[in-house]
Amino acid sequence: MASSNNITPTNYSWWPISAMEEDSKCTEEEESQEAAVEPKPFSRDKLVLYHWTQSFTSQKVRLFINEKGLLCEERDVSLPLSEQNDPWFMRLNLGEEVPVFIHGETIVSDYNHIIEYIEKNFVGEMVAQLIPDAETPLHARVQQYRELLDRLPMDAYTHGCILHPELTADSMIPKYATAEIRRHLAHAVSELTKLDQEEPHLTEAEPYLSKQKKLMAKILDHDNINYLNNILGELRMVLDQVEAELEKRKLEYQGQKCELWLCGPDFTLADICLGATLHRLKFLGLSKKYWENGSRPNLRSFFERVQKRYAFRKVLGDVHTTLLSAVLPNAFQMVKKKPPSFFGASFLMGSLGGMGYFAYWFLKKKFI
Repeated sequence: MASSNNITPTNYSWWPISAMEEDSKCTEEEESQEAAVEPKPFSRDKLVLYHWTQSFTSQKVRLFINEKGLLCEERDVSLPLSEQNDPWFMRLNLGEEVPVFIHGETIVSDYNHIIEYIEKNFVGEMVAQLIPDAETPLHARVQQYRELLDRLPMDAYTHGCILHPELTADSMIPKYATAEIRRHLAHAVSELTKLDQEEPHLTEAEPYLSKQKKLMAKILDHDNINYLNNILGELRMVLDQVEAELEKRKLEYQGQKCELWLCGPDFTLADICLGATLHRLKFLGLSKKYWENGSRPNLRSFFERVQKRYAFRKVLGDVHTTLLSAVLPNAFQMVKKKPPSFFGASFLMGSLGGMGYFAYWFLKKKFI
């Protein structure tokens, strides 16, 4: 696990306008309305989450925060617009990754560290406990499935299903989007080669180019059909294990009137991980192959129930509209600010496992 960037800033002058106390500019009427609202627990310590709506780890953190019932401001860091590379965000997180969680003057990055920090620091009768107490059988079970599900290569599934829609049963990604992605991938490869040959002295750009080369290699690896078939086979085995675990819960609590989740009658972090995973697989067109065909009835029942939870409706919404709701605010900026060809391709690749690609071309084709 990567180490978190736990920073205690002493000077907030470098923060972006969106992170400053711009909220204090409200009118007296707004102030009076806010004063009349009873604050939620811990509202005295301002919580801010920098995230990208379509980032898988961001989604899990947002679900975790909302399931705990915490009041937290959410600010988008647009990966399609490469805002994670902006100096103000790099000061928050040197890893240039989302999400980043801020509690008062404490800054926490890394998905796992954010989860652990929130669970440790936000407890009480009015706050849901999503990770059971340590040294209990339930804690071990939750950790087991948390780790099992978090190890799934979701970025590879995302890239692979976009580049190879034939692997899916009901993909929502149109064929022209796949064609455009392949065209830009080929162009980006040629641009990288050209830069290497013609501009070997570009030492200032080398770290950025190196990062892009690694990203390109990663995407191209995810285009390997044999690799994709292997990891999809691993996905089947994980879902089989989850299906069996859900069946165990039915037998364990047979005759008892309680709602059953993956690890027991209480909703936990393991259920957040499973629900977010199924939501992503549904979007990619894999649900009919893995649970909607009747092969895993417990998984199907779980997904139907988890989608009805308030936090899931708020964070993920309907699977058909999640993507558009995320990219519409940035769509026209992306077209207006389209950078040179190589960087145009590379910044789209960085936008959350290929979904930014689809969003960009879908919106451009349909609305622009």
